[in-house]
Amino acid sequence: MLLTTQRFTLVALATLLVSGCFDSKPTTEQLCEEHASLQCQQLNMRDGQCLNQREALILSRFEVLKSQSDLDKLKTIKATHEYQQCLTSAAQIEPITAKEIKTKRSEALLHTYDAIDALSLELQASTEPKVLFYRWTTGDKKALREFLQLEGTKALESAELQYALATFYTQRDGNKTILILNHSLELLTEKDYENELHSIIIKSLASINHKEGNKKHAYIWALVGKEFQLQVASEKQLELLYQFTAEEKETLLKSSETITKSIKAQNYHPSLLPVQIKK
Repeated sequence: MLLTTQRFTLVALATLLVSGCFDSKPTTEQLCEEHASLQCQQLNMRDGQCLNQREALILSRFEVLKSQSDLDKLKTIKATHEYQQCLTSAAQIEPITAKEIKTKRSEALLHTYDAIDALSLELQASTEPKVLFYRWTTGDKKALREFLQLEGTKALESAELQYALATFYTQRDGNKTILILNHSLELLTEKDYENELHSIIIKSLASINHKEGNKKHAYIWALVGKEFQLQVASEKQLELLYQFTAEEKETLLKSSETITKSIKAQNYHPSLLPVQIKK
């Protein structure tokens, strides 16, 4: 019985290993050969520069090919921008041999602008909140109106979209901006941490609270930023900006430590902040 069990286990393991070999993901070269619509011929495939960005772009285009979703198209625009930035630097390099390399890089760079324009055109009628925000950042006022109409709905209930909403109010309503940023911290996920969104929100809260005269909260967020190793303010700057007593500093430090732990544990709530009394 034991031999039978061992034989079955070995056969099952061998099957998994073999199937793993056959189920391996295709390379970007294979995808390009099989799907002309990926337009790989315009991506300067044989160039050693920008290899990672180029492969990421091809894979992103392939996802769009499969899904045709607006969010995947938006991701492809981002991937194209990243490839574009790399190409901009690479196009300025003078190759030691083969002068046509520089020309091909410039041609690939021009293609990225056309590709972004084409995808942006496809997204003109999209109602996806992230797409609306992107279109607004490119100057589409209609998209801004549609985005703002989603305020207070579940459609914007993510840390990323709450932060996007806060950017609209930054120059218009400081206190509302603070409320939205605080709510954004409540919605943080693991992916948001990977994208460093928490860092951006913390620095924004330190800045906007200082601007609004919320000295204790500004000081707390500066300390929280320090705990996350962010460049918010130096010790000397904190001393000059916020002249609290030793007792007040100790209390605010404890608050910042509690808040830092809550953010790391993804259970932050604005009630952890002390009541702010402006002087």
